[in-house]
Amino acid sequence: MNHARALGPLEDARLAMSAGSPGTAAGGQPDIILARLEVDYLRQLRYRLGERLCVRSRVLRLGTKSLTVRQELEQDGGVALRADAVLVLFDFATDSSRALTDAERAYWSGFQAPA
Repeated sequence: MNHARALGPLEDARLAMSAGSPGTAAGGQPDIILARLEVDYLRQLRYRLGERLCVRSRVLRLGTKSLTVRQELEQDGGVALRADAVLVLFDFATDSSRALTDAERAYWSGFQAPA
């Protein structure tokens, strides 16, 4: 499986996570952008037409204006790809980053793994 195809399920999972965020306007896109993506390929991914892959996602860090999401893509019962994505809250009207609101911080903290 090529690099671009492997990252698609990760993006879909991040979009699903952010869809319920308080920063998302009704029916609109989340006020969040991908600032950094670090990917480790742990073993070969195989392309199989129609196969549904499992992506597990959790928040590793909540900052003032950003958060880091760890994602693992599984195939055949094991983790094949691990990625850390830095997401930045963004104000498209001013074209600049913005701080998380208290409601957003509470929402995203629900995705943090217990310590």
